Formats: sequence, C-alpha cells, structure tokens
Amino acid sequence: TKNLFFVNLFLGLAFLLGFFHANNRNHLFQWSSAELLASPTPCQPKTNVMFLKTHKTASSTILNILFRFTERYKLTAALPADHRFHLGYPERFVTDFVENFQSQGQSYNIMCNHLRFNPAEVHKVMAKNTFYFSILRNPIALLESSYVYYKNAAPAFSRSKNVNEYLASPLKYYRKEDYRKNIYAKNNMWFDFGYDNNAEDNEQYIQSVLHETEENFHLILIADYFDESMILLKHTLCWDLDDVIYFKLNSRSNETVQALTPESKERVKEWCSLDWKLYLHYNQSFWRRIEETIGLEELEKEVNDLRRRQKELMETCLLDQEAVVKAQIKNKALLPFQSGSANILGYNLRQDLDNETLKKCQKMVMPELQYTSYLYSLQYPHKKRKPMKFPELWSSSQKT
Repeated sequence: TKNLFFVNLFLGLAFLLGFFHANNRNHLFQWSSAELLASPTPCQPKTNVMFLKTHKTASSTILNILFRFTERYKLTAALPADHRFHLGYPERFVTDFVENFQSQGQSYNIMCNHLRFNPAEVHKVMAKNTFYFSILRNPIALLESSYVYYKNAAPAFSRSKNVNEYLASPLKYYRKEDYRKNIYAKNNMWFDFGYDNNAEDNEQYIQSVLHETEENFHLILIADYFDESMILLKHTLCWDLDDVIYFKLNSRSNETVQALTPESKERVKEWCSLDWKLYLHYNQSFWRRIEETIGLEELEKEVNDLRRRQKELMETCLLDQEAVVKAQIKNKALLPFQSGSANILGYNLRQDLDNETLKKCQKMVMPELQYTSYLYSLQYPHKKRKPMKFPELWSSSQKT
C-alpha cells in the first residue's frame, strides 16, 4: 500500500506538471522556487514629493522633515530664487519663483517652501509621478495663533486690542481693500490652497473646491493629530520611522497664548467658514484613510514607537530635553525667526556631542530660514548666499 501511495502521488504530480506546462509553456521556467515563495514586493519609497506648506499648521516641522530627507537621499529641492525664503507668497505661484528652473526643468524631487498653490505652474516644476500633500489645522486654534504671530503684519489684527475683541466684531477691523495684508485674518488656509479667502460661503462653490483639492492632493494631514499624521505619511510614502521623526519647530511659549471665550470660538466657525468646512471635510477623510490603511490598533502602536524614538533623540541631542524661549537660546545661529508678540521657542544642543552626532542634531532643530539658506548654498555653491547664517560646522561639512 505504501508503494501504491507513492505511485499515485508521482502520477498525480506528473499530471499536474503536464497540465501546468501545457497552459504555461512560456512561463514555466521564468520564476525560481524562491521567487514563488517570496512575499509580495515591498513598496518603493516615494522621492518626488510636493508639500503645500500652509501657515501656522506645524508645517515648519514638516519642512524640516522634508529637507532632512532631501539630504539623506541626495535629492534636489525646488528652492526660492535669489534672496527669497518663500516661493513668491502671497502671489499665486509661477515657475520664475524657483531657483534655476529654466535650466533644471522638472528635475526637482522635493518642493515645500511657502507658496500660494497654482497647480498648472507647480506641475511644470515637479515630475509627473510626484506625490502631493498638505496639512490643515482646526481654524479656532489657527486664528488665535495667527493673531499673535501676525499682530503687527495684518491691519485687521493691529487695529484691535486682543483676539476676543477682534472676533466680537471682525468687520469693524477687517477691510477687504487691505486683503493682501489681511490674508492671515480670514480663511488663511483657503487662500494658501489658491482660492479667494473673501468668497461667499456658497454650498455649490465649497463642494467644487473640495472636489478640486481632492483631485490636486493625494493626502491631507491634520495638525491637531500630528503624530498620527506622521505615521500615515510614513505608510503612504513608504518611508522609515526615522524619515518622519521630528522635534517640534516654530512653536511659541504658552505665555503668549490668548484664551478664546466660548463665544469667540463659535464666531471663528462663522468668520472663517470656508476654512471650517475645509477642515471638517479633511478631518473626516483623514480618519477614514487611517482605518482603511493602518487601523487604529496598529496606529496607536506606531505612534508610541515614534514618541519613544523621539524621546531617545531628545536625550541624545538636547541640553534641556525641551524647547526654550528665545532669550535662553545660546547659539544664535539656531534662533528661529521671531514675529509679532509670539515668543518662538528653539533648542540648545548638548556640548559633548561628536561632530557627526552634532550635525544630525543641528539639522533636527534647524529653523526654516537657516535650513533653506543652507540647502541653497549646498545646491548652488557658486551663487550668492541667502542673507541668513547657519552653524559653522555645516559650512565645513560641505567640503567633506
């Protein structure tokens, strides 16, 4: 019986092989057994990425992540031309705002400095397979932050005593003819996406804009859930955890936060109704995307991994293991740009770091203007530098 079993097994295998050979004559020997048993091909990291950097939405932290990624993988960034630190903002973006565009064409990998979105022109700069993403923040917290940060820049803000007074009667302070200066005072995210921040709140119009933004962007993150956003970004771009690790940049001290009354919070929803509807729409799609791709249980695990890794790096890099107010920042080359009455926090690095670790730590805490200046000098060594210094160690590292 044992012999009969082996005979039947052999005949069965021979029959299956014959059938397989007859139906797959051209393919039979194209795969090795190892290939047939291998797991599906892992996804390839995306290296062509355009980030629409919105204002007061933790976007400076994302810019730092993208600049470090640019360096790590020796990519090129579409940087602001000449002495600028933004790509023509608040004008609608055109290709002339990018350094060397005429000679480089679509050879840039990363684009992430401030611009006002203009898809037709941005597409001329970036490759066809570019991944487009942006970030939104709850308009209530956003308006309060903008008020403090742009107090001196926006006439609507400077005419009022505090944010609650402004929101009690915005039209008393906000004038449409000042709209270029007042973009931070009403529907600023809507404006950054390229739309009219003074447009009527019309349902048909809003739906058409939401449809357009879904066509233009592959992913919209939510600043109020920043760690969760970084995990979703990591999965979507097929990046490593260290590619999305960060120290919070361009945040301000709690002393400068103005408490909004419950009435003011409700008024933001009306005054910035375009931003409010944009935010509600993408807050929903954000969580739906997470449930469809990662799942809440896995998300929680990976968020904990990210925070653990962040804590490790803070212990390695930082003297105080936290951000400090501007007066306490010892190395002035690491001082963030200060605006309005906001006290923008920065970091002090440990003094006992070897050169290699110091460089990595410096880049994690490097403010936006200094990092833009540094990358510009790296990509265009023969051009005049932007008017912003960066740490000496970086200057010498360019020669190595």
